[in-house]
Amino acid sequence: MIIQLKTNADEKIVAGLIARLKATPATVIRIKNHLAIPEVKTVALTAAEAGVVAEVIEKTPAAVLGSRLFQPEDTVITLPHSVIGGQGHFTMMAGPCSVETEDHVRRMAKVAKAGGATILRGGAYKPRTSPYSFQGLGEAGLKYLREAADENGMDVITEVMDEDHVDLIAKYTDVFQIGARNMQNFSLLKAVGKTNVPVALKRGMAGSIDDLLNASEYIAAGGNHQIMLLERGIRTFDNKYTRNTFDLAAVPVLQKLSHYPVIVDPSHAVGEWDLVTPMAHAGVASGAAGMIVEIHDDPEHAFSDGPQALKPDTYLKMTEQVFAIRRLMDSWE
Repeated sequence: MIIQLKTNADEKIVAGLIARLKATPATVIRIKNHLAIPEVKTVALTAAEAGVVAEVIEKTPAAVLGSRLFQPEDTVITLPHSVIGGQGHFTMMAGPCSVETEDHVRRMAKVAKAGGATILRGGAYKPRTSPYSFQGLGEAGLKYLREAADENGMDVITEVMDEDHVDLIAKYTDVFQIGARNMQNFSLLKAVGKTNVPVALKRGMAGSIDDLLNASEYIAAGGNHQIMLLERGIRTFDNKYTRNTFDLAAVPVLQKLSHYPVIVDPSHAVGEWDLVTPMAHAGVASGAAGMIVEIHDDPEHAFSDGPQALKPDTYLKMTEQVFAIRRLMDSWE
């Protein structure tokens, strides 16, 4: 059940209502003037309580905290150098797939910044299909990534793979990335949900939209409501020509259902560098709040995901076009 409170509601009456609901017993979660009571289907309000309530919604989705029914307004995530979500903001995130060396990530940070990125991406812990592939530099990679971002006035997004790494990675990053393979790693979702670090949750390779929203609810239920949803393509019957199927229809669907910012990842969606730019165009045109892409100055010798990485000149041209498309879209409003 959801209870929407009136603006400037009497806080003493609201506190009494919450205490009464908790005594039933029930879980009550409040964000601004929104109350969610997941286990309760209906409630009888006193006359005083009815006076502070604007609306009671009895039929709610499973992912109630992420629902537009619960919070109609957009979630906006503010970082030292970036604003993600809300009207008038489009956030570019870019960097190498893996942090390879200190010098390399510094060079790529400069390229990312030149293209308008305010968030530097890079993996220090890498989930790879083969156990023999490069797995990342660990904490040394995190230090290189943080230093490169700070030198260029950027924020950091990096993947956390294990709940045991949450505290360590939190020292270096501004955003936790939960990879597609970990979308339903519920122990990890609960762990990042207990932090105050924003979380970028990637859609699993076979994850439905409801699966993604329900996974995000694990984070929100822990108290962390700074969540963004990443569409990175799903695995379907045809993966001969692209790495995945880029489900761009998911962007407006997620925006209709949820108040969280939706970010697109054309690099992982298509897996081939020459397809990234046209799908980046499509991604911004779908209305996404931001984009994350992979760049590398020598992709043939990249430690991971070289085929989908954009060379610097290609990246700079792509971002110029993407921001132009976004400006055009903003002019329509």
